[in-house]
Amino acid sequence: MSTISETSKKRAAFISEQKTIAVIGAGAIGLSWTALFLANGLNVIINDPRPDIQEVALHGLDLIKPTLSSLGYDVADLTARLSFESELGKAIENADFIQENGPENVAFKQDLYTRLEQFAKPGALMFSSSSSIPATVFAEKMKNAERVLIGHPFNPPHLIPLVEVVPGKHTSKEAIAEAIEFYKALGKHPVLIQKEITGFVANRLQCALLRESIHLVKSGVVTMEDLDGIVSSSIGLRWAAAGPFKTFTLGGGKGGFPHFIEGLGPMVGHIWEVLGTPTLDEPTKEILLEQAAESYGKIAIEDLEAERDGQQLAILKALNK
Repeated sequence: MSTISETSKKRAAFISEQKTIAVIGAGAIGLSWTALFLANGLNVIINDPRPDIQEVALHGLDLIKPTLSSLGYDVADLTARLSFESELGKAIENADFIQENGPENVAFKQDLYTRLEQFAKPGALMFSSSSSIPATVFAEKMKNAERVLIGHPFNPPHLIPLVEVVPGKHTSKEAIAEAIEFYKALGKHPVLIQKEITGFVANRLQCALLRESIHLVKSGVVTMEDLDGIVSSSIGLRWAAAGPFKTFTLGGGKGGFPHFIEGLGPMVGHIWEVLGTPTLDEPTKEILLEQAAESYGKIAIEDLEAERDGQQLAILKALNK
């Protein structure tokens, strides 16, 4: 993620004009987005049905402040531009942007977006943090979905740079360009996904690795904790600096990717043939839950999060992201 000084130089007009964004759903993702939006000077309106949402949100933002501070943001008056509105229509009527973080449920999202269309002002951009449902699906019942698209973050959004920008079938080119500009102005790394596909890209890659990880643990090849150690001390470090294709291009030496394909392609093909295809049946879940309890279950989730975020901050700063 860019430092705050670099981000300020890149800020688009709509940020400097202190425009308004409505955050629909303030769970872990929505609250993380809220922190980032506030830190960048946006007016934020939270809409969430929880009766204690104000107390929960303010406590959650307090926990995020140290990370924002480490990223270079001034958090002294972080919540000065924050407000809460329980009525959806009132929450979004003056919003220039909407970041929706509702459940991964098609019926819920389809109903929500018909209501968003009813109350949102003309020109408002509607982003969904959906991690698997394409925009075309949940915008199906709308009359005009030109301003609707996916703005899928990698958790937590205030820290991890990636945002997958995935337009729907009816999303306009102008909305796509504005979305990319918007996320760049926040210091994010937006990537345009050129074709709608379930799970988009980052989650598909993550789930592919998770599938083989579960297979290896279930088969008794390695423990859950040791597998995590293998990933974080090898491919995790490598992929932080270079993705799979760049990594294997370098793996081909002077011959680059063609040499890698020629020399190691057969080995890769053989490994593909023997990869596991586990299911989350009861015996598998029992193994995973038992090992999770024996390792990470003994550590408070807040401590695990703090450790993870501290390490990710160090990597981001080292790579000047």
